[in-house]
Amino acid sequence: MNYKIIVDSCCDLTEEWKADSHFQIIPLTLQVGNRFITDDENFNQAEYLELVRTTPSCPKTACPSPEAFKKAYDCDAEAVFVVTLSQHLSGTYNSAVLGRSLYLEEKGDKQIAVFSSDSASVGEAKIAFKIRELAEAGKGFEEIVKEVSDFRDHMNTYFVLETLDYLKKNGRLTGLQALFATALNIKPVMGADKGVIIKKDQARGIDKALAKMAKWIAAEAKEAGNKTLAIAHTNCPERAQKVKEQILSLIRVKDVYMVNTAGVSTTYAGDGGIIIAL
Repeated sequence: MNYKIIVDSCCDLTEEWKADSHFQIIPLTLQVGNRFITDDENFNQAEYLELVRTTPSCPKTACPSPEAFKKAYDCDAEAVFVVTLSQHLSGTYNSAVLGRSLYLEEKGDKQIAVFSSDSASVGEAKIAFKIRELAEAGKGFEEIVKEVSDFRDHMNTYFVLETLDYLKKNGRLTGLQALFATALNIKPVMGADKGVIIKKDQARGIDKALAKMAKWIAAEAKEAGNKTLAIAHTNCPERAQKVKEQILSLIRVKDVYMVNTAGVSTTYAGDGGIIIAL
């Protein structure tokens, strides 16, 4: 089957996967003050973090247009699979769905599946990798849709950040109980429930919070020996390596990959953030 996998730019792929011709990344737009930055291959994390640090207003993101997705669907692939940020965190999923409707109205029938990842960052990436694995194994379109939906529903996402300010100010923590003041140096261990951000635990100081996150991952892992541990970090490779070692001291996994965050994940995770999917 000739296939294509479309992801938004919150999907933190490795450089190897970015170069794979089966993948296409649709960028979101980042806004810091009066500056607008396309989250594409030209994104410079160091410059961006400095811009965020020196700009009083909170950074924001804007989802791609339905037209951007419609254009991406117009390709030679007989089957197109789309993975987006959780629909509870971004309008990207709705743009992808509307883009599919527009394409089908104009061009006619085509196999296009749009998945809300119920996650972000490496959670999106793991779903995209699963699609490629199944497609390369010769699975049919409907079978891939079914298996990927099940894979997503059994995947867990976790994160610990230096600050939750960017998520809070952009309305991504709606419904959560009040968190401790940052003056107390309380760092929540966060997770996701069907794509909605939840608080799982907390600790004083980020090192203790990361250790607690490792224990949560180990406790909730099922059949970890058959899974890939995916770790994204924002400008903190040493911290990511330490978390990796903590997790692997508790469970055995099939594989591990680590990646530095691109623009959208950098915007919300902030400098020093760690995001994990298993």
